[in-house]
Amino acid sequence: MTANHLYLVDGSGYIFRAYHRLPPLTNIRGEPVGAVYGYTTMLWKLAADLTAADGPTHMAVILDASSKTFRNDMYDQYKAHRPPPPEDLVPQFPMIRDATRAFSIPCIETEGLEADDIIGCYTKAALAKGWQVTIVSSDKDLMQLIEPGVDLLDTMNNRRIGPDYVVEKFGVGPERLGDVLALMGDSVDNVPGVPGVGPKTASKLIVEHGDLEAVLAAASAMKPGKLRDNLIEHADMARLSRRLVELECGVDLPEPLDDLVLKGIPEEPLRAFLSHHGFKSLLAKVGGASAIPSGNGGTAARADADAELPVDTTPFDLDSYDCVTTLERLDQWIETARTAGLVAFDTETDGLDATQARLIGFSLCVTPGRACYVPLAHGGTDMFAERPEQAPFDAAVARLKTLLEDPSVLKVAHNAKYDMTILARHGIAVAPYDDTLLMSFALDAGKQFNHSMDELASLHLGHKCIAFAEVCGKGKAQISFDQVPLRDATRYAAEDADVTLRLYHRFKPRLSREAATVVYERVDRPLVAVIGEMERHGIKVDREELAKLSAEFAHDMVRLEGEIHAAAGGPFQVGSPVQLGQVLFDRMGLKGGRKGKTGAYSTDVNELERLAGEGVEVARKVLDWRQVSKLKSTYTDALQAQINPATGRVHTSYSLVGAQTGRLSSNDPNLQNIPVRTEAGRRIRDAFVAEPGNVLLSADYSQIELRLAAHMADVPALKAAFANGDDIHSLTAEELFGEVNRDTRGKAKTINFSILYGISRWGLAGRMGTTADEAQALIDRYFERFPGINRYIAETLQHVKETGFTSTLFGRKVWFTNIDSKVQHERQGAERAAINAPIQGTSADIIKRAMVRMTPALVAAGLPDVRMLLTVHDELVFELPEAQVAAASDVIRAVMSGAAEPLVKLDVPLDVEIGTGMSWGAAH
Repeated sequence: MTANHLYLVDGSGYIFRAYHRLPPLTNIRGEPVGAVYGYTTMLWKLAADLTAADGPTHMAVILDASSKTFRNDMYDQYKAHRPPPPEDLVPQFPMIRDATRAFSIPCIETEGLEADDIIGCYTKAALAKGWQVTIVSSDKDLMQLIEPGVDLLDTMNNRRIGPDYVVEKFGVGPERLGDVLALMGDSVDNVPGVPGVGPKTASKLIVEHGDLEAVLAAASAMKPGKLRDNLIEHADMARLSRRLVELECGVDLPEPLDDLVLKGIPEEPLRAFLSHHGFKSLLAKVGGASAIPSGNGGTAARADADAELPVDTTPFDLDSYDCVTTLERLDQWIETARTAGLVAFDTETDGLDATQARLIGFSLCVTPGRACYVPLAHGGTDMFAERPEQAPFDAAVARLKTLLEDPSVLKVAHNAKYDMTILARHGIAVAPYDDTLLMSFALDAGKQFNHSMDELASLHLGHKCIAFAEVCGKGKAQISFDQVPLRDATRYAAEDADVTLRLYHRFKPRLSREAATVVYERVDRPLVAVIGEMERHGIKVDREELAKLSAEFAHDMVRLEGEIHAAAGGPFQVGSPVQLGQVLFDRMGLKGGRKGKTGAYSTDVNELERLAGEGVEVARKVLDWRQVSKLKSTYTDALQAQINPATGRVHTSYSLVGAQTGRLSSNDPNLQNIPVRTEAGRRIRDAFVAEPGNVLLSADYSQIELRLAAHMADVPALKAAFANGDDIHSLTAEELFGEVNRDTRGKAKTINFSILYGISRWGLAGRMGTTADEAQALIDRYFERFPGINRYIAETLQHVKETGFTSTLFGRKVWFTNIDSKVQHERQGAERAAINAPIQGTSADIIKRAMVRMTPALVAAGLPDVRMLLTVHDELVFELPEAQVAAASDVIRAVMSGAAEPLVKLDVPLDVEIGTGMSWGAAH
């Protein structure tokens, strides 16, 4: 009778080998599957190539269940320096488990143990039954298990590893390998070992003395020197290292040995797995290539498939959604999500401010049409009100945490930043994640300006979502979501998760086909967690200073009103556009008034600036009044009301899709529109302050858009000026006016920025205070001196008219639907925006990349107390201990100046100006 032969496959080693051996691949659903495809072929080859003579009778693939094991309890720095797995590999982990099961091979993992420990347990158990064991791996830690009846199979080098190989490589046999590993340590796993002891010294010491304890006992008698001192000083760390490298082989087996019997490669479920992913060449081996759906495909690399994702036709059935009110039922949904490896989720709350709103419930969706809602806090607000049956809040959230933090399950949300901010307040760090809001923005910015879930559901799914007002009402009758009956809440909430998953299936394949993967994966998606943390942290504001400013602004408004009434010949309501129009064009008889559809005169900013330019005092003072009024209502009054009572700080909300070019925008409060160059704007910034003991640091890109224009338009003179650190506006003044003084430099600065925004001759004339002909002459002279800029503008306009979009250096597309409009002002507006979009968009992409890299760089530099608080256009604001300013400045400047690389190599340096102070105004 042939003896049983157990093959134990080190799955982690296979996975990373598979990931690095192939270029990035996607399946027919647009999901990354490079590692899945490589793993599948490797496992197939292993199972098929082994002959009956020395092949296995039993086989299992052993995986790591999680990154935390008992060794982390023993030594909290264990594997602390290991980088997280690549983002596109994480969602492939559950697919790899599916691949293993498709071969009918057991896939085994145990919480708290590493795969090496599980392999050790099965090895010892098999040996006890007289079985032979082959471990498919070349991991040095597993070489400790080699003994008669046990060997390692290195499939990469097609060799079997026995005790002779261990002696040749480490100088000792497998039984003493753990002692050598303990002395030499392991930088990859962060096993400390003994400083200065490498493999040769370690093996020499063990050979001479016998084992680790003997070496440590003999250290004091050794020849004086660094080796002796280190062995004595680090003896405890060596002993700790010995326990860390020792395999835990005494744990009960997760599955009985007999259940690991190898049954050959089955047609099913292997055929279903290969068909699901579109692996045509592999499917052909089981005679089923015709099962792959056909389609047009795209130009991006695909794993044996060029088919489109079939449109899901599952109808929406809102009454089929499950209302989960018990922990047992919730556990079933979580297990289903883990098996699927992909889950869409959404949170329901009682407010829009994610830093203060309460979590009322959450929804999950695992496949289109199969979704649930888990109510957590529905019911009355007082002790006498009746509450419906619900799962216990804390226990349900704890279970949700295990799912949303599971690295093998990809989580999908729409506007994930809001949900992640809510959940972070409950100790949940969602990862890995995808965001359908950002996918839509990366694909269709400019085609549509509303990327809300309801809008996208209507556009892409032909489905009308339940409106919030339908379940919560409107106006005075509106109720909060915790008062919504569970049946209505389930329909509304589960629908959101269902729609999100369907949108994901639509958008994910398009990212690679439409060259949007880089900007989504490398710029936008990683920023969600970063922005969420900034919003949660907020920034302190000085309430007393704001109140003082509000009073001053109110006094200024009264003063200006009096001056306006005197200049206008009588009182009127200054804040009324209708009354102002009547005063200007009827009472005062000014020329050029234009009426709108309502019959009222226009008094917009352009009209008032025109009149002010003609010397009309009323118009100039109304502009001043409006500015002060806006500063008072939008900032000094509103900021006081927006101070979070729990934190004492203001928490602005950033939108990643607020500007079509990709530039971030902020709301509640809007920090983008605080005047930069006025005294009032500076004083408002003075109200943003640091906590006692800290300072604020402002880091601002210097003239980044002009630098990018020099690179993108390939203007040698401008590139040389930036490389030499010259004043670019003085250079332009010299080129255009032949001399440099305060006046010509100011004009040159206006021209430099205006032309990048595609300004017309009339627009420039208005800014320069000249005639349109004189402005055109300046534009012509500018293009003569810098022909690359003119060429860039012409090529950009030609490209957008041919394709409908512009692109940043990182591939962000902005679509311009009015570029061929027959309405002149629409077409010209689109042309101006298209000229600037690649430059402004690239600038936005760069600062986003800097933000994503910033915290890891600061932590790596030993500066975890430096907090990134705000971003405004090209500026980042930090709060930090005053003693760390110098060190933090170096890190911040390095990260910001190198943020474009390695994706984009610029021909010009990115300079960063840094200032510090007790307030934002002082630092800016």
